[in-house]
Amino acid sequence: MSKRRSIIIRGTARKIKAKKTGAFALLDTLVRNNTRYIFGYPGGAILPIYDELYYWESRNTIQHILTRHEQGAIHAADSYARVTGQIGVCFATSGPGATNLITGIATAQLDSIPILVITGQVNTNFLGTDAFQETDIFGITLPIVKHSYKITDPNDMCQIVSEALYIAKNGRPGPVLIDVPKDIGAEQLLSYENTHQNNIQQLIGYRFQYKVSKKLISNVLKAIKTAERPLLYVGGGTLSSNAYHELFILAHVFAIPITTTLMGKGAFNEKDPLSVGMLGMHGTAYANFAVSECDLLITVGARFDDRVTGKLDSFASFAKILHFDIDPAEIGKNKIADLSILGDIKRILQEILLTHKWNWEYSALPVKRKEWLNSIHKWRKAYPLIIPTRGNQLSPQQVISNIGKVYPNALFTTDVGQHQMWSAQFIKCGPRRWSSSAGLGTMGFGLPAAIGAQLAFPHRQIICISGDSSIQMCIQELGTIAQYKLPIRIMIINNHYQGMVRQWQESFYENRYSHSSMDKGQPNFVALANSYGIKALSIQEISELEKNLLDYSEYPHPILFEFLVVENENCYPMVSPGATNAAMSGITYKSNELEILQRYSVSDSNIDEFLSIKTEESKAAEAAEAARQNSNSKENKNYEEFY
Repeated sequence: MSKRRSIIIRGTARKIKAKKTGAFALLDTLVRNNTRYIFGYPGGAILPIYDELYYWESRNTIQHILTRHEQGAIHAADSYARVTGQIGVCFATSGPGATNLITGIATAQLDSIPILVITGQVNTNFLGTDAFQETDIFGITLPIVKHSYKITDPNDMCQIVSEALYIAKNGRPGPVLIDVPKDIGAEQLLSYENTHQNNIQQLIGYRFQYKVSKKLISNVLKAIKTAERPLLYVGGGTLSSNAYHELFILAHVFAIPITTTLMGKGAFNEKDPLSVGMLGMHGTAYANFAVSECDLLITVGARFDDRVTGKLDSFASFAKILHFDIDPAEIGKNKIADLSILGDIKRILQEILLTHKWNWEYSALPVKRKEWLNSIHKWRKAYPLIIPTRGNQLSPQQVISNIGKVYPNALFTTDVGQHQMWSAQFIKCGPRRWSSSAGLGTMGFGLPAAIGAQLAFPHRQIICISGDSSIQMCIQELGTIAQYKLPIRIMIINNHYQGMVRQWQESFYENRYSHSSMDKGQPNFVALANSYGIKALSIQEISELEKNLLDYSEYPHPILFEFLVVENENCYPMVSPGATNAAMSGITYKSNELEILQRYSVSDSNIDEFLSIKTEESKAAEAAEAARQNSNSKENKNYEEFY
């Protein structure tokens, strides 16, 4: 904090109220720790805190954003944290207000996002009496928070809030909850002294520092330099530690291709030749082939999630595995690593690069490394992501690809489903320009997430890509966007279905489309947006797509686009649940890649049927290509004879 800002805050704190209460200690600590925004919704039990907030806002030291639902508040705070790296803060009252936060807390916990959740609670003398709007939010949320507190003495407020902010952000980030009874917020303090973050860091119990062994670093370097087919597998931990610069250097110094998880998207420039995009269930074919064929997998801030690994025993089964992570619980949890380093990702990568700098005798790369890069380049050319064309009808891939081209420097938020996977495939973005619920897969995340992102970066273009099902989960937040005049661009990919549910019903449930259609009862999204005072357009033909996106690319107000796309489009490639990553639906295999499947079929008999089907597909495709070339040859011959 700057000296000038510190003086302003101290002066403001003296002017706000002569009486210092628990609520005062809360707001004062938040402001001293550079909290700019609070996302929330008031209610009875939290009114003493909102009453105090009234005075702080009147001095422009902090701003509260009134969402239309508590779930909207916590998703906005979550996204604010994702895109800034700072702690998101949200307020809610007791009872239903607090329970409305549960999905958002779980979303942040599974994605390791630092947020501070403040809930109001009934008076301390009513605790345990089933009083009006009393719920044990402390107990309910124990499995889905990093840490939690119930304050019973207002004099502890400053210390607890400071601790909570430190815990939320340090080590593996996560949500921290503080439950504040109504009388604690209103009670006057006996004395008041601010607790600084430096005081927290000096307490042994709150240190998140690990010593990186020089011997381990040397062993890691040896593995990297001698590997013939290394691959960097990068997750959200890289972004949490702001290690994207070190990652870029590491990849280029050692010529190592990079694949990212959904959470790791943006940690590495996706336009870089070393990037192979996202891996896993809906990852690129070339990323999944790369992880299946690598001989060294360098796992950086990732946790071997099931949507990434597919069949765990077959994941990178021919590779030596290195695992770098800050959370000791993740080391060896799903996949046993040959070498692991516990610590901050940024520091680990810095140590690797620094050790390499002073150890040049091992700097020569294996000759086969170039062959490995050539193989990946061939896979990229042979198995590109496909954008289908349907005449003048819109395909969702066309829409999302065009959005990415028209807004190349935007920050993107998404909801969950097919549109999320297509966005991850086709949109290229940089660090902290992607905000999406990954671990929990929370429908309704995208719209409030865009609110948090826009407030964090008021002069940056924010694009929310959603589906016609997901958008309705938190559609009331259009009111928040309208109130604060946030120039968010909302892109609804409307296929009148819960798209991913329909795809799974088609693929695994013999086309029994049980309650996945959203056609009946679907609102008129254009009229709905207009009712909030937001401009909206409905687009259903390819001829209108690019023109409308370009025409409104600099529109300074919120705007909603509804894209009426073909209804039955599926998201490919797709690895079936529990299958090896090398076995992907939606692509036609060539002979070299069929050999990869054959190698995995030795240890996985479930691949046999899939291999047989793909072999027949490959033969049919080769025959069709031969016939096409023969036909072209005859046409050329007739052309020559004619002349």
